[in-house]
Amino acid sequence: MSSSPRSWRRAGTALRGWRSRRWTVAGAGALATAVLVGAPTDVVPNPLFGRSVPVQWWNYPALAVTAVLAGIVLTTYVRRPSSSPEPHAADGGRLGAIGGVLSFFAVGCPVCNKLVLVLLGASGALSYWAPLQPLLAVLSAGLLAEAALRRLSAETECPVTPSA
Repeated sequence: MSSSPRSWRRAGTALRGWRSRRWTVAGAGALATAVLVGAPTDVVPNPLFGRSVPVQWWNYPALAVTAVLAGIVLTTYVRRPSSSPEPHAADGGRLGAIGGVLSFFAVGCPVCNKLVLVLLGASGALSYWAPLQPLLAVLSAGLLAEAALRRLSAETECPVTPSA
């Protein structure tokens, strides 16, 4: 029995065991995340959305890290052969969801967020919210990484069968 719900070794073993189908899903999940987070925040330029404040240099790597980690977390939900144990949603599912939402706030335009504008006003959004956004990006990446670590670790964990 494992003393920790997470293990770098088990997570690495799980990733090495992924076949092309799972890596394809991870790539598609990463691309979908990049579009779903990047388009409305205009980090990914598009004709539908705009921003009042220019994209910061760190928005691009933050979006890339978010997309890769979210793709991995999403892939852990892909059904595996029946002989493999399925990780439970409690094994990082909520952390991944929170990390994904935080990434949206991290890379978004600080004065385009209506909630921030109502609470802080435009000058407060630039003075107080904008400096917090890189920290949100780091927190988001940390939560997504922890979710991936827990879910991947659970993929290679030996199931406990009750004795009769």
